[in-house]
Amino acid sequence: MSKQNPSLTLLQLSVSCLALLFSAGRYSLGQVVVGEFPHPGPMVVVPTAAGFSAQNDREVLELTVCGDSLLHVTARPAGTLPSTAPRPWMLDSALACPGAGFQFSQSGDASTLTTGRLAVSLSAKQGNLTFKTLTGETILSENWSLPRGYQAAPGQPAGIYRLEDRFSPDAVEAFYGLGQHQSGMFNYRGSTVELGQNNTDVAIPLLLSSKGYGVLWNTASFSYMDNRFPLDLKFESMAADQVDYYVLFGPSMDRIIHGYRSLTGHAPLFPEWAYGLFQSKDRYSSQAEILDIARQYRTRHIPLDAIVQDWFWWKEGGEGDPEFNANYTDVPAELKALHNQHVHAMISVWGMMDPASKTFQGIQKQGFEIAGTHVYDPTNPAARDYFWNQLPGKLFAQGWDAFWLDSAEPEEYWPHWGDAVLRYKQLHIGSGLEFTNIFPLEHTGGVQEHWKQANPEKRVFLLTRSAFLGQQRNGATVWSGDVYSTWWALRHQVAAGLNFALSGYPYWTTDIGGYHQPYDGAANEPGYQELYARWFEYGTFCPIFRTHGHRDHNELWTYDKVYPALLNFDRLRYRLMPYVYSLAWKVTSEDYTIQRPLVMDFREDRATWEIGDEFMFGPAMLVSPVLKERTTQRAVYLPFGTGWYDFWTGAKAEGGTEMNSAAPIERIPLHVRAGSILPLGPAIEYAGQAAEPIELRIYPGANGDFTLYEDEGDSYRYEKGAHALIPLHWDDASRTLTIGAREGSYAGMAAGHTFNLVLVRPGHGTGVEPAPTPDKTTQYLGTRMEATF
Repeated sequence: MSKQNPSLTLLQLSVSCLALLFSAGRYSLGQVVVGEFPHPGPMVVVPTAAGFSAQNDREVLELTVCGDSLLHVTARPAGTLPSTAPRPWMLDSALACPGAGFQFSQSGDASTLTTGRLAVSLSAKQGNLTFKTLTGETILSENWSLPRGYQAAPGQPAGIYRLEDRFSPDAVEAFYGLGQHQSGMFNYRGSTVELGQNNTDVAIPLLLSSKGYGVLWNTASFSYMDNRFPLDLKFESMAADQVDYYVLFGPSMDRIIHGYRSLTGHAPLFPEWAYGLFQSKDRYSSQAEILDIARQYRTRHIPLDAIVQDWFWWKEGGEGDPEFNANYTDVPAELKALHNQHVHAMISVWGMMDPASKTFQGIQKQGFEIAGTHVYDPTNPAARDYFWNQLPGKLFAQGWDAFWLDSAEPEEYWPHWGDAVLRYKQLHIGSGLEFTNIFPLEHTGGVQEHWKQANPEKRVFLLTRSAFLGQQRNGATVWSGDVYSTWWALRHQVAAGLNFALSGYPYWTTDIGGYHQPYDGAANEPGYQELYARWFEYGTFCPIFRTHGHRDHNELWTYDKVYPALLNFDRLRYRLMPYVYSLAWKVTSEDYTIQRPLVMDFREDRATWEIGDEFMFGPAMLVSPVLKERTTQRAVYLPFGTGWYDFWTGAKAEGGTEMNSAAPIERIPLHVRAGSILPLGPAIEYAGQAAEPIELRIYPGANGDFTLYEDEGDSYRYEKGAHALIPLHWDDASRTLTIGAREGSYAGMAAGHTFNLVLVRPGHGTGVEPAPTPDKTTQYLGTRMEATF
């Protein structure tokens, strides 16, 4: 069966009515009606070396060809100069906009530029741009009458405007991306989204359409995407010097995201341990407590890779100073003890500081603060240097493995007020209204830069609460903020995370269990334990796997009523480490996305356009988290065009159907796509532990490929070729698995692997545990081999 957008009929009716009015002669597109803004004169269009330029008595528009599928549009009031405002989120223009061949032609009212994949036309009379495929399909069109608007921005310097650009979407397309928001909406059609950083609300002005294009609204200004009227899509910014946007064509969403990262930066590979479990709570209050929790994880044989020191480790009044309170007697020794147990340590470091701290007083003395706040100004290179040298740099020298850059919107008040706090401040880079959303990019960028200067081989891992364009290049994961411990919040995190993935940012996580209310400190309540279990099951399939919250105890054994389920999913995450780490390599090498809304892989199946509570975890696994309390089943839509195997039972079903799937408390519905090769390691307790044999589960019904990735685990030598790839191919017709010759090498690489090969069928090769009787066992020594079933 297929799902339909309930608003589709109304949209189609609206379009039909408008068409009837125009065809009946009631209105014409060029006709002036009462109240219409006086239309400017026609635009004069001339070709340029990079595209074309157009001008009339109202404005100047320039279109630049950056690539066959990537076009850059700028527009500004007539008589003004092109923008010179910095845009540090963009890569150097030689990388971001290398150019491509094109043809230019004019016929009557239309000037048309054609690349190898797109054609864009400008109407001289109306001034609007229309973007089409080479087969003539319109993918995006600006509004036909005065598409762009400019008003003087109150309180801003001359030449700074309140800008807008209006587009005319078709009746059925769906919209995604724009960062992370808490409305619970997956498809933003018919809504308005504010783009201003805040705790739990992340502004990334990249919009993707189900039609196969993206729009990058190229400003850090406080902005809105407004689609309240479904046939009118408006981007509006409160302060900018020109309209500035990119059109990216896929049509696959992976190709759009590749284009976005080519503009703004590619994501580096995290250390292997960062893909394991992070144990955290608000808060561990002493060195002894942290060491005890780590010891218990190891003695209980619960897989774990990192433990987190949250805030208030500092001396009273010393937030901002690298001085621990009396509960921490020897931090370097603590870190050494953790490392000896293969446990890594992350510490919370805030950009907001106590005004009494030595660091903040020094920042004020140097003039490095954002006036009227308690945060430093990361848009000032000298301030970034000072911040690192006074705080995170001194902690890094102690041996910490990661930084939790909390309050990175930034937050200036607690509890927060609900507004982007930089709007009416002045930054080193420019006015706060023009650069409202830039803080997290510059904050994480400065820490990464100095980290790599201090230790160029230790991979950067940062956790932060906000993000902006380009931040994926800074070695930073984003978490969804201080969300509540409710079923409502859990449901809303799923759609929020999927839109975040469609904003081009590959790494994201949540506070498993929610951060606070209404279950502050109430981990023993049965109702909460059910919520925690379902959240943990969902969190297992987030790119980063992390538990945190404002509870007296938050370790897995705390949740005694659901502990077996938690342990089972923790072990599953660790069995999946060969799969997850290989996907991480695809993120770095191919601009891949791990947590994938169904519309990414099944865009031709319109039922997926509205599904924001299921997702693919890599190419193989379909995850359907349980998001309602006291339920033991849930409806699952299996996308059309492929077969699907129940991970738990091995039963096969065809796609294009909705089914009720069993979901007792100890499991959620998981399905694996036919043709998948799913690598599962043995039971391990930390990343990098000896991992033999590797079980290769083969799901027949289609051809399939997967590439296993391996490296040293925590150095940047992978960028210089120190890594290995093992290609796997399943030929369904001949029922043959080919394990290709290993490509590449690295220090410490094993001579080969023991592979247990399992052809999945009902009751065989299912669930978390390894198959007791694999179909074949092979000793792989790096050369090509085949196995036929």
